[in-house]
Amino acid sequence: MYRFLFSSKWLGYLLLAAIFATGCVLLGRWQMDRRAETLAEINTVTSNYSATPVPFAQVRDQFTTLDASREWTQVELKGSYDVSGQRIVRNRPLNGQPGYEVVVPFTLDNGGTVVVDRGWLPIGNNTPGHPDSVPAPPPGHVSVVVRLKPSEPELQRGAPDGQLASINLPAYSAQLGHPLLTGAYGQLASETPAVADMPVAFPMPSTDEGTHLSYSLQWFAFGVLMFFGFGYAARQQARNDQIDAEDAAAEAGMEGTPDRVPEYAMASARRRPVPRKRKNATAEEEEDAILDAQGF
Repeated sequence: MYRFLFSSKWLGYLLLAAIFATGCVLLGRWQMDRRAETLAEINTVTSNYSATPVPFAQVRDQFTTLDASREWTQVELKGSYDVSGQRIVRNRPLNGQPGYEVVVPFTLDNGGTVVVDRGWLPIGNNTPGHPDSVPAPPPGHVSVVVRLKPSEPELQRGAPDGQLASINLPAYSAQLGHPLLTGAYGQLASETPAVADMPVAFPMPSTDEGTHLSYSLQWFAFGVLMFFGFGYAARQQARNDQIDAEDAAAEAGMEGTPDRVPEYAMASARRRPVPRKRKNATAEEEEDAILDAQGF
């Protein structure tokens, strides 16, 4: 019944189903990998974002090479802002709104300079490509708490004077002309003394894992359904073949059976009516009638 499955056409259908299912499995695994990465990031945020700040001396090496598991760690810094090195970073949307971020070098009491991202500013209305105002950091000695963030890739686009295309710390250091710790920068959480005019504070990163799990399950289901569809099509083909074979057999049986005349018709044809004896018939007429009835 299912011998047609070994035909080149159906083997081709099976190959296509296998290729489609393989693609679905690969896409499902890709979504699972993305989910694993997202869960790792969420775990880092929940572990470090609100933890007790640690002194700079304990994590100095993280400002040289940041361990991904230490991102968002709160660090306490003491020193002063170098306002002359302040820059604004272009194309930094926040909550769907275009804007900028303000980065300032921070010179530490115990030596070294790190970069502090003080917050976000909306696009300006007075000067195109520049915020209307940039709040100044507090002067003199300051104590700040920052959250560690890795240096960003350098973008293949320029920026006007006083601006950066991205927070790429080596490029920023080269622009300033003096060394910075280039493995990580700090996203401002708080500063003391505080100033009245501040950039917009950064919101906490999202801890929603998204739809990666549901997408991966959908891809796996599509791969399985492809084989169900192949099986259903094969079953329908087998049923159609069986019906065609039964119809062909019925037609062949009718052609091989001779036509028969009903027996009652043949018996009726064999019987001939016996002529009734006429009244006052002669002996010769009666003899002829008997012979006719007997078929002579």
